[in-house]
Amino acid sequence: MVRAGLTTARLIQAGAELADDVGFDQVTVSALARRFDVKVASLYSHLKNSQDLKTGIALLALEELADRGATALAGRAGKDALTALANVYRDYAREHPGRYAAAQLRLTPEAAAASAGSRHSQMTRAILRGYDLTEPDQTHAVRLLGSVFHGYVSLEMGGGFSHSAPDSQETWPRILDALDALLRNWPAR
Repeated sequence: MVRAGLTTARLIQAGAELADDVGFDQVTVSALARRFDVKVASLYSHLKNSQDLKTGIALLALEELADRGATALAGRAGKDALTALANVYRDYAREHPGRYAAAQLRLTPEAAAASAGSRHSQMTRAILRGYDLTEPDQTHAVRLLGSVFHGYVSLEMGGGFSHSAPDSQETWPRILDALDALLRNWPAR
């Protein structure tokens, strides 16, 4: 018998909180069962396995990030929009490190198609329209921005910048200035 109140959505939300507490790699159905003080078997009516749980957390994280991004971008363009979206990713990673890690999970094609991943691409492409980029340069720029945002955030969270001056807080706006300058002066092919 399933404990009253346990739903797939509630389990995924609790899994996301667990990921933020202990790290995404440590999230399992067993760890979630311990959190609810239930037997593992009682969760299998809601989740197939730990991969199903992790996929659910990834989908939740992508949705949360997309919602924050859409709110941050409303009414903004150019460098202001670029900075707003970049800060959404950085702030989310700081507030929810486990969920941010989950957002990087490689999804099956079916899960990816149903995810908010396409919203992320659409938001980035909306920013790039302000820089007058056309294809294939727009796709190259989407990849560049994603790489810089994720790379910087990952290195910063891993302590990669903590051993030298200036503080990473000082570097972040300089990087965004450089990205804006690059996008305004995108090299012609």
